Amino acid sequence: MTRTLDLPDGAIAFDITGDGPPLLLLHGFPQNRAMWRPIAAELARTYTVVAPDLRGYGDSFRPSRMEEMSFRAMGRDMIRLMAALGFDRFHLAGHDRGARTAHRVALDAPGAVATLAVMDIVPTHHLLSTITADVARAYYHWFFLAQPDPFPETLIGHDPDTYFERCLLGFGKAELSDFAPDLLAEYRRTWRDPASIRAMCHDYRAAIDVDMPHDAADLDRTVDCPALVLYGRDGAMARAMDVPATWAPRLSDMRHAALPGGHFFPDQHPEETAAALAAFLAAHPL
Repeated sequence: MTRTLDLPDGAIAFDITGDGPPLLLLHGFPQNRAMWRPIAAELARTYTVVAPDLRGYGDSFRPSRMEEMSFRAMGRDMIRLMAALGFDRFHLAGHDRGARTAHRVALDAPGAVATLAVMDIVPTHHLLSTITADVARAYYHWFFLAQPDPFPETLIGHDPDTYFERCLLGFGKAELSDFAPDLLAEYRRTWRDPASIRAMCHDYRAAIDVDMPHDAADLDRTVDCPALVLYGRDGAMARAMDVPATWAPRLSDMRHAALPGGHFFPDQHPEETAAALAAFLAAHPL
């Protein structure tokens, strides 16, 4: 069931389904909450699954200022959303930008997070402070989208589908046919909005100007709840670095697994993704 909740900063759209312990699923760039629907259908057999659009994405509100697209701001929305639904403690999983938001939530509100799962990312500070030529080539969008407004917005706005579909195919082994047609239609519907394009650019600007300092201040802190690191075994991150090793200093109770597919393995292999999450969550009941 799709709902909208008015929060202090703006309205957050979310899907909620199932009945059981709460599980919050956070999507990434350039997608929206629709990416979780096949996975949520499986997990809702056991959990109350909440899948929101992050601020700036999907049908949620679009901040106009770069600072309002930080992971801390996105995370604050999620804590408020879950509290409004009656969930002060919950399982938390995210992919891509959603995983970075989830990591920030686990640092900022550790009492709220029962378990943490991050999918196909390395920590933001590690990525930006140790970037290699291979990573820069694959993840050039971090630096293109972070260019001053309105340069990237103008270029993307001429043909959003071409740009964002290239993103779907450029971070690892994927074909456009790997994405379910109904989900791809939902991604296209929202990423064509100029305000969404601007907010996504602000997301990447904030990663450098706001989130990097936040992460630098927290380098000596660990997330202590049970944590799962999932990554696509054919993705750019897996080819470029040892993904679990980048997380080991930051997660005190970590397990990890490589799943088939590239960066967008939740779209490519939703059943395997749901099974990996279900096994992890079953081992760590709320």
